[in-house]
Amino acid sequence: MKAVTAEIITIGDEILYGQIVDTNSAWMGTELTRIGIKVKQITSISDSVEHIVQALKDAGARADIILMTGGLGPTKDDLTKHVLADYFHTSLILHEPSLADIAALFKQRGIDLTELNRQQAFLPESCTPVRNVLGTAPGMWFEHKGKVYVSMPGVPFEMKRMMTDIVLPQLKAYFKTPHIIHKVIQTVGLPESILAERLEDWETRLPEHLKLAYLPHLGGVRLRLTGQSMDEAELEQELQQEVDKLPGIIGKYIFAYGEVPLEEAIGLQLKERGLTIATAESCTGGFLAHKLTSVAGSSAWFIGGVIAYHNEVKMQELNVNPETLQQHGAVSEATVRAMAENVRLKFDTDIGLATSGIAGPDGGTLDKPVGTIWIAYANKYKTEAKLLNFNKNRLLNIEYTAMALLNLLRQSLEATVEE
Repeated sequence: MKAVTAEIITIGDEILYGQIVDTNSAWMGTELTRIGIKVKQITSISDSVEHIVQALKDAGARADIILMTGGLGPTKDDLTKHVLADYFHTSLILHEPSLADIAALFKQRGIDLTELNRQQAFLPESCTPVRNVLGTAPGMWFEHKGKVYVSMPGVPFEMKRMMTDIVLPQLKAYFKTPHIIHKVIQTVGLPESILAERLEDWETRLPEHLKLAYLPHLGGVRLRLTGQSMDEAELEQELQQEVDKLPGIIGKYIFAYGEVPLEEAIGLQLKERGLTIATAESCTGGFLAHKLTSVAGSSAWFIGGVIAYHNEVKMQELNVNPETLQQHGAVSEATVRAMAENVRLKFDTDIGLATSGIAGPDGGTLDKPVGTIWIAYANKYKTEAKLLNFNKNRLLNIEYTAMALLNLLRQSLEATVEE
């Protein structure tokens, strides 16, 4: 079974200069996968005739579908339409329906139609115009030697509407595409290399048309199992059978299936069990609370928090004993345990979480270098503390600490269920 492949070409100096972020390609890749088209390459190029022509030649040699965004505006640096006309040996002619759409849009906005905008209705004679109901630049569909070339505006909402209404359905009809299905397994607590070792036997036995990808991120690894087949139901069953084997191999490290972040998976557990939580943060400065409250509906289980950055706040707001701070220091097991226990009592919650550490880049000592961080979990039955050593930059130390504490919370919740 031959896969139908696509290449995405984004055109614009503003992308290369870093003035805007190319979000179009990620969205297009997702939507193409849904209809069984595999993106082979994404290329960003400048507004240059030479670069556009070369990109077209290269993409046409390796992909079935070439999707282009950008360079369709009314100004002199928008070259895409003219390059396409030359590339396909055709001329620009006035497309009356497109002119009518542009005129109607300008009238609706109460603006006079300019000659520059009128020129946008001139399209290559050999293309099939793709209607743009949200802007002034029509898209263009070319068929050449069994391949499809589509040019669309770079404005995201215009491109998405054009793709959704016209381009994707027409591509699905033009090519006989297989079904591509992804299964995502979210893991935390094991680095990519160790996870790969544990899954080696299982991965080796996967059928030829099923592929596993490891996608590491802060504190965890997303596993993406992908398959393609003309029989959607059979493929779905086959993928699920393989996924069902994973709890027996790495079960304690799996926290969710699908595109679910750790904080959302934890929030679901807290809500289902009717538990509440509060946070006491020093080195993370509220980042942990931010992660938890980014989950919709978190008001059902997140009660509040204290950013106890200074020792005075630890003593006054969290009742940390001054002797504890004097004897052990703010970055210590004794202090972070007291913070977790006392924030739970302060907010009358089931669970208290706490962080205290040296995020850097300054403040470290020989005994406690930058990246020395204590985290703690407390409920009415027990308190558990853990020492972390993240030799990273300040922001990463903060982010990794939050993820480590969320994982400690997850493990504690699961241990409670098992008990």
